Amino acid sequence: MTFAEKMKMQAMNAQKNLVLPEGCEERTLQAAAKVMEEKLAKSVTLLGKVDEIKAKAKELGVDLSSLTLLDPEVSDKRELYANELYELRKHKGMTKEDAFAQIIDPLKWGAMMARLNDADAMVAGALNTTGDVLRACFTIIKCKPGIKSASSCFVMATDKKELGANGSFIFGDCATIPNPTAEQLASIAEASAQSCETFLEAEPKVALLSFSTKGSAKGELVEKVQQATQMVQEKCPDLAVDGELQLDAAIIEEVGKFKAKGSKVAGHANTLIFPDLQAGNIGYKLVQRLAGAEAYGPILQGFARPVSDLSRGCSIEDIVVTSAITLAQAAKLN
Repeated sequence: MTFAEKMKMQAMNAQKNLVLPEGCEERTLQAAAKVMEEKLAKSVTLLGKVDEIKAKAKELGVDLSSLTLLDPEVSDKRELYANELYELRKHKGMTKEDAFAQIIDPLKWGAMMARLNDADAMVAGALNTTGDVLRACFTIIKCKPGIKSASSCFVMATDKKELGANGSFIFGDCATIPNPTAEQLASIAEASAQSCETFLEAEPKVALLSFSTKGSAKGELVEKVQQATQMVQEKCPDLAVDGELQLDAAIIEEVGKFKAKGSKVAGHANTLIFPDLQAGNIGYKLVQRLAGAEAYGPILQGFARPVSDLSRGCSIEDIVVTSAITLAQAAKLN
């Protein structure tokens, strides 16, 4: 069973409620119908002007009978949602009038549905930029308690069954924080460990990567990784985490034994934390393109409610699989 099939099975068993803010977007419309057709969700809510959604669905030949259509502008929950937004943002100078006007933005409305448990998960980004999606999530959904910086990860599924978790790894952060501080790197490691448990269903073995292993090189870049490792170890004493480790020391047993004697992680890591976004983005694409690995993501992590950001070049099936992944995350919250 592939990772995508596994996520679909988990979503199907969980029967959670999904909101898709980009209700008039063609691929999203078609994906929404497919999610319900495959019984991956209990309900799917499309946000937007109802007449526009219906017109686009008729043009595409999409059956809307299993979907919920919602126009935030005329919803009877607009005042409730606006009041919640006002409470969240009044310290930034937002007025009640501002909140009432802004809450009808589909991304903000979808995020508020997730915050107030009117939806279990939100997926967006086929039309909106990553920045737009993240801003709505940071503003309304916020981070999980104890997590200071939301981030992202990729699930990388390889045919190297002897490595990682039966050939699969969590790579973080490959899409969100360009140059994380030591504290942010520690948050990425903690959230990625939770993603390992959720998606790989394996005990996390977290390696914070560097061009140095255990002081073999010096400098600010190495020190940042060392500091982040210490932060995670102090906060999560039961988590198997180590750093700084070079990639080969992290995943190859004989190299790990030689370079990092006594490490519980070296040679067996299944969760790899890259020191910055350049390394993470390059790393996942190298593994994807040269090793033929399946790459699933970016999956947002660290938020209080499950939300995912799509590539604007995504396919219909990409949206369906991402929806399944996000709904599987929601299932793990219970």
